[in-house]
Amino acid sequence: MMERVLMTVMAAGAVLGGADRILGGRLGLGGQFEKGFMLLGPMALSMAGMICLAPVLAGVLGRVIVPLYQLMGVDPAMFGSLLAIDMGGYQLAKELAADAQIGSYAGLIVSAIFGCTLVFTIPVGMGMLPQADRGFFARGVMLGLTAMPVGLIVGGMLSGLSLSVCAWQNLPIFALALLLLLGLRSAPERMVKGFCLLAEGLKALITAGLALAAVESLTGWNPVRGMAPIEKAMGVVASIGVVMLGSLPMAELLRRALERPFARLGERLGVSPQSLTGMLVSLATPLPTLSMYPDMDSRGKVAAGAFLVSGTSLLAAHMGFVVSTEPELLAALVGGKLSGALAAAALALWVQRKEA
Repeated sequence: MMERVLMTVMAAGAVLGGADRILGGRLGLGGQFEKGFMLLGPMALSMAGMICLAPVLAGVLGRVIVPLYQLMGVDPAMFGSLLAIDMGGYQLAKELAADAQIGSYAGLIVSAIFGCTLVFTIPVGMGMLPQADRGFFARGVMLGLTAMPVGLIVGGMLSGLSLSVCAWQNLPIFALALLLLLGLRSAPERMVKGFCLLAEGLKALITAGLALAAVESLTGWNPVRGMAPIEKAMGVVASIGVVMLGSLPMAELLRRALERPFARLGERLGVSPQSLTGMLVSLATPLPTLSMYPDMDSRGKVAAGAFLVSGTSLLAAHMGFVVSTEPELLAALVGGKLSGALAAAALALWVQRKEA
């Protein structure tokens, strides 16, 4: 039921954005409509190659990962959640899964929260932000990781898993998150370099996969057997783009509607309205939020960093991905990411207030 309501809202956003573009963009929604379509290229570059390589990676990694995870009593699908949902996490989780339901949970919910933080939010944020703001961002990410279990468990229960199953299946994720917390606290600069190297390595792997898939599509020859066809990968990208045609105009309307309430709420919480606006915008894409950091107050910078861990890209790429693959889990995605993001922001504000 919820997915139908959300899809209807997205369809209305596409109509409004398309109509405004026809009329010359007077309402500012036509530009968001265009932006949704223009993001197809960057999305394809970051996703398609990994989608094509996922079956091959599953075969190679499965020989090591499957026995190790089975020894712990954890479904091997949870290994796929170390990648972002739209960077091969879903495909790898589904390929490795012993239980299809856990495979969907790992590839859609956990990948959208932890995987995205690991391979996208942290390296991009640390790369974009000036030196003076990195400490606030890193602290926010640590608090976001601390609150992350809220989103993972809510999302798991909404996807049909029990509390005990969610907790047990996420044991490797919780352990890795704890190591990240310790690393960001004790050696933040080294952790930044490590994340940047990880991001560059993934970029090279994804680009190689895309090039090989293109060669196979054009010539029928590929030295790497078992890759998914590039047409399948581009179909996933196109489905996400269709959702973004409507989600970005609706996100812009939501931002405008909440502008005044955010000003009043910011006064009560002791943070600037820019910080609250940055959190809201990050539900569509984190890049504007990161660019707004110099205009935020210090408490807002930490809270925004915490919010990004679970909230990033919910209303755009991640929602579009779930709709294009398993729309019945849309409620689980929304519930998991929103609960985790709100819990993280609340924790960040509470901790800073206690310290003050």
